[in-house]
Amino acid sequence: MSSENKKSRHADPPWGRWEVLLEEESYKVKRIIVLPGHRLSYQKHARRSEHWIAVQGEGIITLDGREIRLTPGEAVVIPVGSAHRAANEGELPFVFIEVQLGSYLEEDDIIRLEDAYGRADHKEVQSWGTTP
Repeated sequence: MSSENKKSRHADPPWGRWEVLLEEESYKVKRIIVLPGHRLSYQKHARRSEHWIAVQGEGIITLDGREIRLTPGEAVVIPVGSAHRAANEGELPFVFIEVQLGSYLEEDDIIRLEDAYGRADHKEVQSWGTTP
C-alpha cells in the first residue's frame, strides 16, 4: 500500500519509490525509481512543469502520446498540462531526477488519465502497449 500523502517526503507506490531531495517555495527536487516491468500513471499536472533527468537504467517516456527513450544524461521537459509517464521495460531500475517548477507543488496536483494499479481518475486502464 502506498504511503503517499500531501506532505510526504517519500513514498513507495506500486511502481517503485520517490523521495524529496530538496524543496523550496517555487521548486522541488525528487529522486524517482521505477522498478523493472513497471510504469507510472499517465498523468497531468495543472500547476507545475517537470524536468526529468535520467541517471541510471533506461526508461520510455510517453509525453502527449509520443514515446521518448531516455538514458543516463538525457533529459525531457514536461510542460504544465502535458500528459506524461515513465515506464521501465528493462531489467534494471530506471532512476531519474525530477525537478518540479510552479506555484503549487503538492502531491494532489495530479490527474491520472490511466493507471495500471487502479488509481486512474478519468479512463479505464489500457493494456501495457497501448497509448491513450
